[in-house]
Amino acid sequence: MVCWLLPLALPGHPSLLQLGPHCPADSAPFSPGEPGSMTVTWTTWVPTPSEVQFGLQLTGPLPLLAQGTFSPFVDGGALRRKLFIHRVTLRGLLPGVQYVYRCGSSQGWSRRFRFRALKNGPHWSPHLAVFGDLGADNPKAFPRLRRDTQQGMYDAVLHVGDFAYNMDQDNARVGDKFMRLIEPVAASLPYMTCPGNHEERTMKACGTGNLGPAHIISFSTEVYFFLSYGRHLVERQFHWLESDLQKANKNRAARPWIITMGHRPMYCSNADLDDCTWHESKVRKGLRGKFYGLEDLFYKYGVDLQLWAHEHSYERLWPIYDYQVFNGSREMPYTNPRGPVHIITGSAGCEERLTPFSLFPRPWSAVRVKEYGYTRLHILNGTHVHIQQVSDDQDGKIVDDVWVVRPLVGRRMYV
Repeated sequence: MVCWLLPLALPGHPSLLQLGPHCPADSAPFSPGEPGSMTVTWTTWVPTPSEVQFGLQLTGPLPLLAQGTFSPFVDGGALRRKLFIHRVTLRGLLPGVQYVYRCGSSQGWSRRFRFRALKNGPHWSPHLAVFGDLGADNPKAFPRLRRDTQQGMYDAVLHVGDFAYNMDQDNARVGDKFMRLIEPVAASLPYMTCPGNHEERTMKACGTGNLGPAHIISFSTEVYFFLSYGRHLVERQFHWLESDLQKANKNRAARPWIITMGHRPMYCSNADLDDCTWHESKVRKGLRGKFYGLEDLFYKYGVDLQLWAHEHSYERLWPIYDYQVFNGSREMPYTNPRGPVHIITGSAGCEERLTPFSLFPRPWSAVRVKEYGYTRLHILNGTHVHIQQVSDDQDGKIVDDVWVVRPLVGRRMYV
């Protein structure tokens, strides 16, 4: 699993996510990481040593020390602010054990944070918080997410694109504000991301990771829309995705679930003119409706669950392929479904507010919720995944609740 803990380095200093739409064309995808490790990332205004002190006790000395490296980063604003991004990997961690740490150096230390090391292997049941479209202004669902995190409800976060609105604005001070906002969560949990349309300018990241019985793939939908960076990015990502899916499909015995996360959905029933409202959406069918479309690719390799955002609402689809519903049965549609399950979860809260739905739901749309909230994903084991939508508008009420059940036998492909 790619593990990003993102605390602020020093009180009052900013911290920046370094993500974006160019993967994997101009840099290699994230490696899956190593068992028993966690990477801490932070920023400072001046070059300093990159050190993390950590241990098991909440108070007293932190006896362990890890050292890493830093690299300069110049934001794209008029002031061209220069920061230094520090990365330190903690190794030899005991699975499931809580650690206390602080980052910095003798020139100044952060306050103390806590995290729980991820368990190793496929035989455990990770709990994830999943959402997209969280802004520095109007972050409606974040206080509840922070409380859930502090109560130990989650093992990791999947942020499905769109951060801060926008990280680079006001000489990246919007990004500073956003990172201070998410620090209580991002400094405590591995934080896996994919780029959204609001990350077009400065960020880059995608990759894969294994978490319990699931293989999770983060990719960029933005390469289909910001073609000024080069059409070759679409092709290179497509081939990278296919290669990774081939390997993941051969590893189904160990990790039966394949889950993808990309920002812009293939389908949606919102009342706007976004790509997902068009029958031949770019993400679904590719460039010019026939080159490097992702629906056929994901269907071919039996992707089980596809996580999206971008639409500021929540929508769960029936198992679907090429506009046809492929429920497992009338009584149990998500038991042994014959197509992938799509979840759109972009209602965490941003200044653009919620997105309305079309007047009449589409026949492939199972549940639509126009309320602020986020998604809980519990990968129970190799056959059962539990999906819940939490409504912040209704004080944490669960407004959608479904189990996806697939047998271990015959899971490689739908076709």
